[in-house]
Amino acid sequence: MVRVTCLGAAGGVTGSNHLVETSDGRKILVDCGLFQGGKQMEARNWESWGFNPADIDLVIVTHAHIDHIGRIPKLIKDGYKGKIIASPPTIDLAEILLLDSAHIQEMNAEWQTRKNKRRGSKDIQPLYTTPDAERSLSHFQPQNRDEMLELNMGVRIRLRNAGHILGSAILEMWIEDDGQEMKIVFSGDIGQPEQLIIKDPYEVFAADFLFMESTYGNRLHKSHEESRQELLEAIKYSYENGEKVVIPAFAVERTQEILYILGEFHRAGVLPDMPIYLDSPLAIKATEIFRKHKKHYDEEAMAIVQKGFDPLDLPNLKFTPSTAESIAINERPGPAIVMAGNGMCTAGRIKHHLKHNLWRPGSSLVIVGFQAQGTTGRRIVEGASEVKIFRETVAVKAKVHTIGGFSAHADQEDLLRWVGHFAESKPKVFPIHGEPEACKVLAEKIQEKYGLETHVPRWRESILLTPKAVDYELPEQEEDMEPDYYAEMNNVIVSMEKNIRELRRTLNERLAKEKDGDHGLERLQFIQEELESILKSG
Repeated sequence: MVRVTCLGAAGGVTGSNHLVETSDGRKILVDCGLFQGGKQMEARNWESWGFNPADIDLVIVTHAHIDHIGRIPKLIKDGYKGKIIASPPTIDLAEILLLDSAHIQEMNAEWQTRKNKRRGSKDIQPLYTTPDAERSLSHFQPQNRDEMLELNMGVRIRLRNAGHILGSAILEMWIEDDGQEMKIVFSGDIGQPEQLIIKDPYEVFAADFLFMESTYGNRLHKSHEESRQELLEAIKYSYENGEKVVIPAFAVERTQEILYILGEFHRAGVLPDMPIYLDSPLAIKATEIFRKHKKHYDEEAMAIVQKGFDPLDLPNLKFTPSTAESIAINERPGPAIVMAGNGMCTAGRIKHHLKHNLWRPGSSLVIVGFQAQGTTGRRIVEGASEVKIFRETVAVKAKVHTIGGFSAHADQEDLLRWVGHFAESKPKVFPIHGEPEACKVLAEKIQEKYGLETHVPRWRESILLTPKAVDYELPEQEEDMEPDYYAEMNNVIVSMEKNIRELRRTLNERLAKEKDGDHGLERLQFIQEELESILKSG
């Protein structure tokens, strides 16, 4: 019997962490990611592992995103002494991302400690430190994709291209159990077909058990072409108005895709002559890693290289690693394209660029990635007329573009196409790495289209696998995630603001036609009293 315990990315998107235990007691950890998304979810990073890190025999990493690698330094700190298997590009990206994550952990702990001291409370220790992250890097061992690796524990593994980000991998795992071999596949994160720069996801055709991502299991993306055109329109609009295009960018993959597209525009002669700033030290380092690993490019990107071009370079592109260079961007008048982190507008240099440009008519804000609930980016996308930046109210006068076609995740249609290759081998499918509704919808679609048996695991649920049967063990105490009331209240307020704007518009129309009647005045007065009561109660 093989036991797979879902210790992260089950019942949610982040914290990817799956423990595989063989019948002879071997323990293999697949991914070790950080939980992200509100105080309740992030509190899980501090909870017990559900295993003793010193007892783990091997860690395998599918790719370098923080929700898949972000707790590795803590794992080492807590006693893990073995190897961490990953593709060479993943190891290079993990170095810069883990060191950046450690810095964030230290800064957050320092800020909370200062806040606690004013209250007379105790100091806060970071989840892990920069030295912890540095020590973890020595445990990584490179493994090329498409090569079989015998682990001398009755287990063989092979990494395949997942087409998600540079170096991302699908994990194929063969385990000997009671004289029979079982094949388990962990999809990692699956990319879109024909994604820019990197090759399409590898098509796997056989498995007994499949653990697959479902981030967009209930949604479809815009096409790449629509997204390109909308980006070009935003650039031309701000160029003609003499203002800046501000792009909140995730450091890995999304930044490089935007650079690639801008390069296409330049070579086609449609990109206006304006400065382009990459204002993110982390994204600059990630871009250099992409340039180092050209052999992982797809045919289209390699064709550009073979013509003597760097697909991630342009004549007007300027890297601004220093703070002084970043500040100078907004001191220079005139149009420009500015890419800065972070991607959800909650921290980093992007906040300065929003403060200087969001209130300017003629400027553009181009959102190219997912915006989580409660973030500044989410409030802007949902139509807020103003937002708080550095405790200052900033009006949203820029033209806001939300471009969904650049996602690094496969959408529902892509996921169904990918899982369809397994139809003949008829594996049991476990949708993971998605919100509950996305997992549920995808599971139903897989059953309906291919007749495959599915099961959506819960957090900390154990799945007992044998060649002929599957059984389940729920955690002893099922934990219900309490709602993040702060984020939910913010969402309610944003919705109310939109409704008030619509009410003002419709009220003006009604008054123009009909002067008599209270038009809901008493109900509005009641709502006002309720709001005043909430404010008074603190």
